[in-house]
Amino acid sequence: MSYNSLRTSKNINKTKFIRLMKTFRLLIVALLLAGSASAQRYERKAMRGEYSPTVYLISVQEVDTIYNYGPYAMQQAAVLNRMAMDNATQDYIETHRPGFQQVEKPQFVFATKNNRFSFSLGGFVSLRAGYDFDGIVDNIDFVPYDIPVPGNYNSKQKLMMDASTSRLFLKAITNTRALGRVVIYMDADFRGGAEGSYTPRLRSAYVSFKGLTLGRDVTTFCDLSAAPTTIDFQGPNAYNFNFATLIRYEVSFARRHMTFGVAAELPSVSATYGENFKPIHQRVPDFPMYLQYAWGADRSSHLRASAVLRNPYMYKVSKDATTSLFGWGVQLSGTIKCCDWFRMFMNGVYGKGITPYIQDLTGSGLDFTPNPADPTLVRMMPMWGVQAAGQINFTPRLFVSGGYSTVRVQRSEGYYTADQYKQGQYIFGNIFYSLTPRCKVAAEYLYGSRKDMNSMKNHANRVNVMVQYNF
Repeated sequence: MSYNSLRTSKNINKTKFIRLMKTFRLLIVALLLAGSASAQRYERKAMRGEYSPTVYLISVQEVDTIYNYGPYAMQQAAVLNRMAMDNATQDYIETHRPGFQQVEKPQFVFATKNNRFSFSLGGFVSLRAGYDFDGIVDNIDFVPYDIPVPGNYNSKQKLMMDASTSRLFLKAITNTRALGRVVIYMDADFRGGAEGSYTPRLRSAYVSFKGLTLGRDVTTFCDLSAAPTTIDFQGPNAYNFNFATLIRYEVSFARRHMTFGVAAELPSVSATYGENFKPIHQRVPDFPMYLQYAWGADRSSHLRASAVLRNPYMYKVSKDATTSLFGWGVQLSGTIKCCDWFRMFMNGVYGKGITPYIQDLTGSGLDFTPNPADPTLVRMMPMWGVQAAGQINFTPRLFVSGGYSTVRVQRSEGYYTADQYKQGQYIFGNIFYSLTPRCKVAAEYLYGSRKDMNSMKNHANRVNVMVQYNF
């Protein structure tokens, strides 16, 4: 063999050896990355429990193909993709808000490969059917305030079917360096017009970051976890579940045991003006605030103390000038997980001129009323409400709940009329069963009563059934 041939053979062997060593190093790195990814997947799975949405990764750059990768790059890309999917899932777990009439976590999530941005579209289709017997509530929801007093020939029985509570929501999450995690959320149902019109209605539309929430959302005075699940869309009459355009700030401290929130909200005034007063544009926002203490490994039990300050304005005709009244309210609410199979819910509220913050009194015209004996005088009405309920979980798919709620408007030195609402009661019992993780059926019995200032009263009974599918 010639010298040149021998040299060529040595170079070929050297090249093969270098390639072999590179392949070996790539294999080691790939195994390490795969092991790391497996560990991360295990950790993430433990954190998210049973929630595992379908995550679609999208690219905002050039389309990647398998031909652009070598073995190492392919392994690294697979690990990074898995991490992006897990991180996107965790974003939706940590930003999910449970509670009364809230949507479930989305089934489909679309995320960029670096998880800088993700979004989801979800909601549910819900069909409710109900039958009123032995007295009706003149409302598609079970609102004791709307029980006719006295009853007549047309207030004995009523059939009802409704799909207007079906919901659509859009949620987007972006992870930024300057603002951290930014959440954009919008949801809507189909209750924007007259009953049966199925006109779309915006419920929430807000952006949230660094503890700030800007836009339209459930009022800060509401404790979303303090009320049980009901087929009835209104819920217990002493509860508060209304929306407001707001600027809110919330902060958690003491290892997430304590949370403080305060907001400025666009006021909603519902009053009886008479001939001597006229409604005008409001000038001062409502100021709700709360302090909450939570306990348990998952902070699933809590007690919350809330307050709200109000200053509604009106025009006084006799003096050709504006005037205002001071309203206020306080509330104690919470939910307690007594054991694995039983949970309690409760809230108690008292105040003057706080009809937007009590379900039964919303839109009742009782924020303030004139004195029938002297219509030139007007006063905030005192009012209170209490609700308590319990839920028993027989299996992860089956639970029953029941509770009692009452609301009362106090007599205030003659500032009331004989047929004015005095007290409403709300009693319920229901059963919910999940046919699948996305589909549930339920049945419910409701009893309500209304009593006026002149002691005249009437009652109503309703049976509800529901089928709901989440997507």
